[in-house]
Amino acid sequence: MRTIWNGSISFGLVNIPVGLALATQRKDVSFRTLHRECGTPIKQKRWCPVHERDVEPDELVKGWEFAKGQYVLVEEADLEAVALQRSQSIAILRFVRLEDVDPVFFDRTYYLAPAGGEAQRRPYVLLLRAMEESGMAAVGKFVLWGKENLCLIRARAGALLLETLFFAEDVRAKDEIEEAVAETDVQDAELKLAEQVISSLAGEWTPEDFENDYRRDLAQMLEAKLAGQEIVAPEPVAEAPVIDLMEALRQSVADAQSRRSADSPKNGKAASKGGSRSRRAPAKKSA
Repeated sequence: MRTIWNGSISFGLVNIPVGLALATQRKDVSFRTLHRECGTPIKQKRWCPVHERDVEPDELVKGWEFAKGQYVLVEEADLEAVALQRSQSIAILRFVRLEDVDPVFFDRTYYLAPAGGEAQRRPYVLLLRAMEESGMAAVGKFVLWGKENLCLIRARAGALLLETLFFAEDVRAKDEIEEAVAETDVQDAELKLAEQVISSLAGEWTPEDFENDYRRDLAQMLEAKLAGQEIVAPEPVAEAPVIDLMEALRQSVADAQSRRSADSPKNGKAASKGGSRSRRAPAKKSA
């Protein structure tokens, strides 16, 4: 497994050699901006509107905007004075119950890969087993690419994972939402119907059941254009009429039960993946 950082986990007198490897990778399609006339990628220029000319790299400097349109110039030497040295250790500061950590703090997931030697893998496996048995996770800090990172190490399916975490100051307060919720009442009948909707859509968490419909349709459209086909936009989907909350809940229960009945194995149909589609892929026709 390719790692982007190699170091160790340290707590107390225990030192565990590990490597950090990305656990996720988005497969989104990316585009370049082209000149329509010739199809050439456009280059971005560093342009100064005051002097009306291109600016060379050695003329650039960082600036911190302390008021609208007013900046403090920050030199590289200033940043070096407060820069953190690259760390080779993830220092565990506290063990906490995994269920107590709000997912809102999760930033990005990495795999922690054990070292190659058997003797070096033993403390990795020991920590993994201990965390699996106890249900605990480890909160720590480490430096990556010059930035201090708060992190959470957790056990999952026979491996240690590292989640970089947002600091408390990075998470926005939700006071306004809590106040709005506290001031709003719901009826018992509405609550029971809402619970029925939840129950009718309940199922196992299987990530493979959910597909990125837009990404798939975008790839199909690009393949069609590459093959010289003309893309025809689909007819707009009519919006559902506005109905009251109780009727919407009743209809939601009925729709969910109908879909579940249609997708049941006895009818010879596979379970629906990702729910019903709210749109469809663009139609294609030969040029």
